[in-house]
Amino acid sequence: MFLNDDFLLTTEAARNLYHRHAKRMPIIDYHCHLDPGEILANEPFRNLTEAWLAGDHYKWRLMRANGIAEEFITGNKSDYDKFLAWADTVPRTVGNPMFAWTHLELRRFFGITELLNRETAPRIWEQAGKLLATEPFYRRNLAKNARVKVICTTDDPTDSLKEHQQLRLEEPELQVLPTFRPDRALQLNAADFPQWLKQLEEAAECSIASFSELVEALSRRAAYFHDLGCRLSDHAIDWLRYESGDEAVLEELFAKRLAGDRLTDHERAVYQTELLSRLLSLYRKLGWTLQLHLHAYRNNNSAMLKKIGANTGFDALNDRDVTEPLSRLLDRAESGDGLPQTILYSLNPKDYPAIATLMGCYQKETPGKLQLGSGWWFNDTRNGMRQQLKVFADNSLLAHFVGMLTDSRSFLSYTRHEYFRRVLCELIGEWVERGEAPADEALLGRMVEDISYGNAARYFGFGNSYPA
Repeated sequence: MFLNDDFLLTTEAARNLYHRHAKRMPIIDYHCHLDPGEILANEPFRNLTEAWLAGDHYKWRLMRANGIAEEFITGNKSDYDKFLAWADTVPRTVGNPMFAWTHLELRRFFGITELLNRETAPRIWEQAGKLLATEPFYRRNLAKNARVKVICTTDDPTDSLKEHQQLRLEEPELQVLPTFRPDRALQLNAADFPQWLKQLEEAAECSIASFSELVEALSRRAAYFHDLGCRLSDHAIDWLRYESGDEAVLEELFAKRLAGDRLTDHERAVYQTELLSRLLSLYRKLGWTLQLHLHAYRNNNSAMLKKIGANTGFDALNDRDVTEPLSRLLDRAESGDGLPQTILYSLNPKDYPAIATLMGCYQKETPGKLQLGSGWWFNDTRNGMRQQLKVFADNSLLAHFVGMLTDSRSFLSYTRHEYFRRVLCELIGEWVERGEAPADEALLGRMVEDISYGNAARYFGFGNSYPA
């Protein structure tokens, strides 16, 4: 039966592991793109479209594939008309994970068991709308009612973090912690880099007229983030290259950009390599975890980029070489101050074996110090999750995996954790069924609980209160 209590749980072992162990664990969402201002304000959503479709390029891509006009997706049609366009699309998503996710969210948050289609859409719109107007469905309350204990937002070094400061004072149940994301520091050729640099000067309260002063400013901001509970950094590196350069070269490159010139591809690679290397050393000293998100290929549709901007559903997988540049970056860090805890993600699943075997070259000190990141973006599907879990298990210790994240801008995405836990239990149950793992519920139950919650709590140092 569709989405019954045992969906995806095809063996007795899987059912026992999920219902007795995974299901009861709370959630640590250690990487997402929720707006901390929205979390702080804790306001109600106007309607289901605002809660469910706004900013969700997963859904937008499928609506475009269904021939829906852009005005019903990101355009100026009413919220209700946009919802109806999504309702028209949903029946055609059978076979795509969005069909299950859509109905799982309707069930878990709103108690709605009807299938969404054009006929049921008015009833679902009304029923969900009434609930969204009530206090349990305010933004922050949605997270708490989903048993989320920690949310790590994604924040630019120039952000004031004033919302995090206020949440720290007024929210005892839900930790909302910043994550240091200095991507714009690496994007030296971006047209708005000079403007961003001025913002960084103001935030760090120092002049930035040289490369060394840039590193100092980022170090100051990292210390500020740390004081507010930050324990993770994050980098989106769509094309990882390794080209070294000395201090004199770096100062020349930085001066060249400040003078208004653009850098060559080689010069950009030198700058990226050297700044990343210094940041890895900083993260190690702070005791942070580094996240590297590799191999997205962004903004492929230039006409739509010009029309509606970035992050609107026109990205794809990149297919660059990863092994050599990643190994050189990791090796340099290890040969210096030592690698920080590191989670390596790739949007291209063909990179998984290369990344997983590289991880094994640098493991030490901490259980699971290097991690193969969860199935991300196009890979947070049943097939994608299983592939990531199997490669991790084949090449490392899956028992130390820090588990799932939402990587989402939606407060209704926490069912992704349930979906992942079901897939995890399904896979382990298959190992038991085939005799590859023992039918030892104590052993496997502890493993499932750790992957669902315990490992992340220990790995990142999250307790029941804000980090000291």
